[in-house]
Amino acid sequence: MAKIRQKIMILYLGNSELTSPTIGWTIYDGTTDEVTIEPVDADPPYPNALAAMRDGWRVIQLPELRPPAPGAEYETAYLKFEVVLEKLETIDG
Repeated sequence: MAKIRQKIMILYLGNSELTSPTIGWTIYDGTTDEVTIEPVDADPPYPNALAAMRDGWRVIQLPELRPPAPGAEYETAYLKFEVVLEKLETIDG
C-alpha cells in the first residue's frame, strides 16, 4: 500500500525575494531512513526558491522581514532570509 511522506527543504536566500540566490540550504527527507549530509562546497539544489516552486516544492514559510537594530545595520550573524518548502511524495509500504 502506498503512503505519502513529506520532504522539507530550507533555503537561505541572499535577500527576501524568492528569486534571490540560494546561499545555504538543508533538506530533511521523510521518504527514506537514510541521512544524507551535503558537503559544504556542494552546489545548492536550486538556484532560488522560485526554481524550487517550479519543480513542485510548496512554500510553507517566508522570511520574516525585520529591520536591523540601530547600530547593527552592517553586522552579520545568522542567515535571516529563510524559506521553508515542502514536497509530498508517494512511497511503497
